[in-house]
Parts: sequence; C-alpha cells; structure tokens
Amino acid sequence: MHPLAERLNSTNVVCRLPAASRKRALQAIASLVGDGGLGEDVVFDGLLARERLGSTGLGDGVAIPHGRFDCSIVRVAFVTLPEPVDFEAPDAQGVDLVFALVVPRDENQAHLDDLASLSTVFADAGNRTRLRQCETDEQLLDTIRSLLNDTMDQTRTA
Repeated sequence: MHPLAERLNSTNVVCRLPAASRKRALQAIASLVGDGGLGEDVVFDGLLARERLGSTGLGDGVAIPHGRFDCSIVRVAFVTLPEPVDFEAPDAQGVDLVFALVVPRDENQAHLDDLASLSTVFADAGNRTRLRQCETDEQLLDTIRSLLNDTMDQTRTA
C-alpha cells in the first residue's frame, strides 16, 4: 500500500467540505491534522505561511498545501470542496481538490516522493473526475487510496 494511502482514514478525508475561501479550507484542514502535540493553530499558521511564499495551487482545480513542522510523522488530509475557491493557481482556476501534507522537518526525500506521487495522481484528468464524482467520505477515501496505490504499482513496473 502506498504510504500516503496508509495515512488516509475516515477522520482526515472529507467529501464536499464547506469552505468559502482558501483560508477557510486551510483552517478546516488544520483541524483534521492538528492533534497529538501539533495543534490546529500551528498547522494553520504553517500552511498559511507556505501559501504566502507561493500558491500551492497546481492548476486544474488542484492544490497541495504542505509544510514542514516539528512533528514525528507525516500527517495528511484530503478534501473536496462543493464550490471551487481561489488558491491563486497558475491557470487562474478555482480549486476543489485539496490534499494537505504536514511533514516532519527532517523528512526531505519522503516529502519530495509524496509530492511527486500526488502530482502524478492529480495530473490525470480521469482521476480528477473520479474524485469529483464521489458523494460520500467513504467513497472518496476508497477512491484516493486506490489512485495512490495504482500510482505506486505503475512506478514499480516502470
């Protein structure tokens, strides 16, 4: 199983999370991953600071907010939004697929590998469509896990 797929569960995957702005989306994501010594405020402030350096919007309605934190494990959250919000993506499209990564400061290679896997998943228009068609948290969780595992399998056979 892909390491990111292993970290996804029913508490950090939300289908159609109501958020009217990038800030509100990041606040909601911070509440999904901020616990166990790494508070919501710390995560929110860190993700927001990263956005100020440059948007994590990739285009095609996708954003991967991420940052390095004083934590011991990678934490993730994946949400879809019912209405796209402005993430200042290079294609000027609103974002409705948001995968967040909270990474320990010393996890350099894992961080890059995770970003590469996510970029591969989200680069495929069919994958984005499948994710947008999900109607429940469970369906979204199963779909993103499947897509991540397929990406890992493709990498192994390449």
